[in-house]
Amino acid sequence: MTIKRSIRTPIQNRIVEVGNLAFVGGVIADDTTQSMGPQTQNILGKIEGYLGEVGLNRKAIVAAQIFVTDLSQKKEMDAAWTGFFGEDMPTRATVGVADLGGGAMIEVVVTAARS
Repeated sequence: MTIKRSIRTPIQNRIVEVGNLAFVGGVIADDTTQSMGPQTQNILGKIEGYLGEVGLNRKAIVAAQIFVTDLSQKKEMDAAWTGFFGEDMPTRATVGVADLGGGAMIEVVVTAARS
């Protein structure tokens, strides 16, 4: 089976494709001084851009793991999430964590599939 790695950073490849699956590594917001809603919007836009570089879009996302530092702001994150995906929401798990570093309140990992 062929493994294709794309969008190299100093610590990872943003996307690793295996078969019909594309795995997007953890993404945080560019501006971590904002609240969780705007951080979520920024992250989802970045993910869609990464997927676009390998010929996919948000509708290809089938699963997500979300790590948040403040579960009291989850409703704000949920609003950004549902606004972005509409009816095409993937499965997801949201996990509270102590710290993501650098002021990040949320980090998102997704898996997308080619049809």
